[in-house]
Amino acid sequence: MALEGTDIFPRLERFYDAVPRDAAVAEDIGEFVLFVRQGAGWPYYARPKLGGQTPSAADVTAVRARQREAEAPEEFEWVHETTPDLLAVARSAGLDVLLAPLLVLDRAALVPDLPVPGATIRFLDPAADRFAADVAASRAVGRLGFGAPATTPATSTAGTLILEPAGPAQRDAVPTPGEQLVADQRRRHASGRMISAVVESAAEGIVACGSVQRVDGVAEVVGVATLPSARRRGYASQLTANLARRSLQEGDDLVFLSAGDDDVARLYSKVGFRRLGTACIGSPASSAALG
Repeated sequence: MALEGTDIFPRLERFYDAVPRDAAVAEDIGEFVLFVRQGAGWPYYARPKLGGQTPSAADVTAVRARQREAEAPEEFEWVHETTPDLLAVARSAGLDVLLAPLLVLDRAALVPDLPVPGATIRFLDPAADRFAADVAASRAVGRLGFGAPATTPATSTAGTLILEPAGPAQRDAVPTPGEQLVADQRRRHASGRMISAVVESAAEGIVACGSVQRVDGVAEVVGVATLPSARRRGYASQLTANLARRSLQEGDDLVFLSAGDDDVARLYSKVGFRRLGTACIGSPASSAALG
């Protein structure tokens, strides 16, 4: 696909607006739409209305109040190139804003399907008996890869306290998700709205995970994470390439992702993604957190 296509940003806006609607209630608050999750699904964001005006600082404050009332994360997401004036507004309203590189797949540059050392890549099957276990392991890997400390205390044979990367034992100790969440994941996968894959080692089990969310020919690669003990083996890169390739095979013609920073973006560029813009993720600054 041509990365300079003029319809990419409008398609991304429609995608961001559509993804939450089968699992959340959309509430219009000023120039934002807030997606309030229903049941055990993923907590969603607030973002500018499709075709609306730039939200105001008062809109930000009103959304945050509603998010606290709904016990939802106070999080805002938007694409800078689509709503450029919102960055200054968000900061003036007390939000810290992560500027995440927004990358789109250049189909011609997608790396070939290569084996991963010491492991295999497997796509999750919502009809399989092991689907619930796969979801549990994937969520645990994601939690350790993104949010939990990457190291755990251990004691050497000499009695010295050392730090070891979190591995299979810590993954298996993460509480399993409830039945409702697994059922929601099964439904989304069975509908084709989501595709997930894992990197699995015979010795270590599931060591990396990732998914794509799909709507109307647009696919977003999300949640790519590696167990800290299994990093630097190329798992995340090859998993991302496989997810992108599967999306193309399923008929999606626009595949994109947001990288956490420029270093991560450079890794994805080696897979075949090219930077198109900036995804903004706003959350309360520590000094401005309310209640």
